[in-house]
Amino acid sequence: MKKILIIEDDPHVCAFVKKGLSEEGFDVEVAHDGIVGIELFSKNRHHLILLDIMLPSISGLEVCSKIREFSQVPIILLTALGTAENVALGLNTGADDYLVKPFKFIELTARVKSIFRRADSSAGNESTDEVIFRFSTIELNDTTKTVKRDDEEISLTSTEFKLLRMFMKNPRRVLTRMEMLEEVWGVDFDLGTNVVDVYVNYLRRKLTAGTDLKLIHTIIGMGYVLKE
Repeated sequence: MKKILIIEDDPHVCAFVKKGLSEEGFDVEVAHDGIVGIELFSKNRHHLILLDIMLPSISGLEVCSKIREFSQVPIILLTALGTAENVALGLNTGADDYLVKPFKFIELTARVKSIFRRADSSAGNESTDEVIFRFSTIELNDTTKTVKRDDEEISLTSTEFKLLRMFMKNPRRVLTRMEMLEEVWGVDFDLGTNVVDVYVNYLRRKLTAGTDLKLIHTIIGMGYVLKE
């Protein structure tokens, strides 16, 4: 049974989400404080964390940053701060996805299940042979889950890595936002957010930081393409 940790100080949100996820068959644990949440995760190693940004004692962003020091567990941010800047800050801290409050439970479960489907698919496709993709100065090792530019490693979140892998497998082909939602997020419907654009922008910046290199290009009205 998949274990989910909710770190959220609003008791009504906790009760609502815990009840719904428990009915979906997940083992759910709750922490109302960031420090307690880190301690619980360190002890029980849940498979996914739902993390509120506005927490007492330390913020959700600090919690995310501390957990990323020792684990790559998938983290979905729950936030009332829905501006592009706040969302981008959360993703840059190491979160894999975000939901803006108030959210519909059906959307939360869709994102949770898609993360678990991707994790199970990756585990089932493990191989002893290294799978490496190269484009321009970028090298993606799908076996070791590492990315390098000119032999210098680039730190990516798990979702950014999946997005780059999709681009590297389809160089010079325009990818639509819906294709990316299906491949990377595992959903076949429009989430009604700009999550794809946010992730593409952050991936683009990380790949080309400190250089004049331009690799991921916007094709207006269509999507994005990886090309020099």
